[in-house]
Amino acid sequence: MTAGELAVVDRRGRLVEGTLEPTSELPLHLGVYDHHEAGAVVHTHPPMGTAVACVVDELPCIHYALLALGPTVRVARYATFGTADLAASVVAALEGRTACLMASHGAVTYGHDLAAAMDATELLEWGCGVYVNASACGPPRVLDAGLQRAVVDALSTYGRTSARQPGG
Repeated sequence: MTAGELAVVDRRGRLVEGTLEPTSELPLHLGVYDHHEAGAVVHTHPPMGTAVACVVDELPCIHYALLALGPTVRVARYATFGTADLAASVVAALEGRTACLMASHGAVTYGHDLAAAMDATELLEWGCGVYVNASACGPPRVLDAGLQRAVVDALSTYGRTSARQPGG
């Protein structure tokens, strides 16, 4: 696909640039923009994310990095692609999160801009891969609410230098 093949639409879904029709998932994208603070939305069909979305109801927090997506990643209930039902399911699954999986379908992430949404997409696929690989060894350990809070607390001061002087 080239940039010239992209369909540019307004917030009502009307084609404003390009010659191709917008994706059948336009209601999903518009729903995320309308209900969340999204500057960009990414919808993919990644191998690991799709596999996980075929077997679980939520991706648990098995690694602290996944906290960037939410305390867990919900799996939106299955609905036929391109439908208002799927859009509503995704919008609900994203509540309080920046990523969700779609049952037997794929993944959706959003961010304040396209780079942030793509970073979330890559993190989600990495996390799903870790989950699949860990599950092959046994039930993955999950970071409970207390451990998640400890990570958030640690990140609040991460990278700050001490104001103390040597010997002080």
